[in-house]
Amino acid sequence: MTDLLAAIVAGTRRSVQAREARVPMAALAAQTGEAGEAGRFRAALARTGRINVIAECKRRSPSKGVLRPCYDPSAIARGYADAGAAAISVLTEPTFFDGSLDHLASVRTATGLPILRKDFIVSRYQILEAKAAGADAVLLIVSALDQAGLAALVADAAGAGLDALVEVHDRTELQRAIDAGASIVGVNNRNLRTLDVDVRTSEDLIARMPKEVVAVSESGLKTAGDVVALRDQGYRAFLIGERFMRAAEPGSALRALLAMAAAPDSTGARGGSACS
Repeated sequence: MTDLLAAIVAGTRRSVQAREARVPMAALAAQTGEAGEAGRFRAALARTGRINVIAECKRRSPSKGVLRPCYDPSAIARGYADAGAAAISVLTEPTFFDGSLDHLASVRTATGLPILRKDFIVSRYQILEAKAAGADAVLLIVSALDQAGLAALVADAAGAGLDALVEVHDRTELQRAIDAGASIVGVNNRNLRTLDVDVRTSEDLIARMPKEVVAVSESGLKTAGDVVALRDQGYRAFLIGERFMRAAEPGSALRALLAMAAAPDSTGARGGSACS
């Protein structure tokens, strides 16, 4: 397989340049208002005594194609909020995921939960776009950035009053995230270059996660048992999208997952209770 991540990042850089030519950075910054303080998204993920799920709104996947032909992100987000989501993730990348910043803005009007802009962030311009659309956090993918760029974007997010979920896939990337000042680290069980998924990635990296970092496991979580097992190892939150997007009612699928994960007889064994 060709390097999908490199293709997406290259396309994203061209798209950002075109948008900035139409609306300069200074004009976009004027739309965001006061920056405020980051921390709302992180606080939602760090809560104890519950399963913290970042429930995702995603119409399409590069590997699986269209997940939800009738896609209404605001209605999906309301279902997630009613079901007990800790936060909402919204895909905004247009070419490979059929996403849009308009989707994020519509979710912002539908719920007061913290919102993550999930995209391939390569520029401060995108951080300001996220802020203007109503996001509380942005995703930063370590493998898409050099170290100087990663550290600068972590600082830019904080400066805009947004949290940064810094995504890693291996031990080297985890150290880079820590060195860049990440306080929320997402371990993606999907290799973005090959699209292979292996939950053992999360199991491997949790032992190297600093205690002060909020650890998030992402991708490939199929059962309540998966979630409970990773929680018991030290993960504070779980980003789940594709499983919910394929369900008839995404909110109901989330509610079922949370109920099964909280059940007294939940052993945490992988492959235990299906969440949808």
